[in-house]
Amino acid sequence: MKNILVAGLVAGASLFTATAHAEDRISAVHAFPETLIYTKSFLSFVDKVNEAGKGVIQIDVRGGPEAIGMFQQPDAVRDGIVDMVYTPGSFYGGALPEKDAMVGSNLTAVETRQNGGTELIDQIHQEKMGLKYLGWFDSGVCYNLWTRDEPTFDADGNLEVEGLKLRGNNVYNAFFSNYLGAQVIDLPTGEVYAALQRGVVDATGWTQIGLIDLKWNEFLNYRIEPCFFSTDLGVIVNLEKWNSLSDESKKILQDVAIQHEKDSVEALRKKRDEDFAALDAAGMISVSLEGEAKANYLAAAREKTWERMKGLMAEQPGGTDNYDRLIELFYDFDAAK
Repeated sequence: MKNILVAGLVAGASLFTATAHAEDRISAVHAFPETLIYTKSFLSFVDKVNEAGKGVIQIDVRGGPEAIGMFQQPDAVRDGIVDMVYTPGSFYGGALPEKDAMVGSNLTAVETRQNGGTELIDQIHQEKMGLKYLGWFDSGVCYNLWTRDEPTFDADGNLEVEGLKLRGNNVYNAFFSNYLGAQVIDLPTGEVYAALQRGVVDATGWTQIGLIDLKWNEFLNYRIEPCFFSTDLGVIVNLEKWNSLSDESKKILQDVAIQHEKDSVEALRKKRDEDFAALDAAGMISVSLEGEAKANYLAAAREKTWERMKGLMAEQPGGTDNYDRLIELFYDFDAAK
């Protein structure tokens, strides 16, 4: 009887040890196709986690928009259908308009991690959507307006958009429609190539990086400077799943995410320079607004985005309580001078 009891205790202890050290696993999807530079950045983050987390935590990538539609992914992670999503905050801006602080930012994730901005965004994600905001990846990259035909300017140097068939989406429309006065055609990323090919659109906003990956440079010939906005790509995790992870798993995920925030800034700036050189060599022409027209263009991009954020925040519980703090943490007015 004694031997049976001892054997039972040993078996129970072994079972407890095995359970206590069971490897955590997280399912993940990404918003864009694997060929895009931003997705490659996320997948490199996954590789880093899986290397550092052997025997502790592993991320299982299910795919991209072919697995779960890109606009359905934020709801899917909130509802626990998938544990982790890499996506622009703009894809769930209706539920969390505070993401516009990142869109209008002139700082990088490294800086907002240090000054408390990322912590505030994480807090808002947890309270409003039941999500852990793990990291703001691929920051420090801004957007340009790209056109098929040579852009024209009025007597004051302002961009003329009459007759321009401009592809838009939730990121750009407050700026494109309200300031530029453009008529926009909303299209998801995956449909833009065909739309350019058929002449449905002849201009689009897009980041400094990725035009070649998407092959849109086959149709677009001009890049308008200055650039505006910032990418708002981040990794969000279902909060219930996050809370279920071991402390060791959480630490690995957070440490690797913080390091990737730094690494991705450097990697993407290098990629931007390479892309610009390749585009220029292929005949891409850069044109720029100057003087007051340039200043007004940049101010409008920023302020129309903030107006949208404030208006949507006012419609939600908590209202605009965090508005001033978000501007303070995500925008450096001195650097903008």
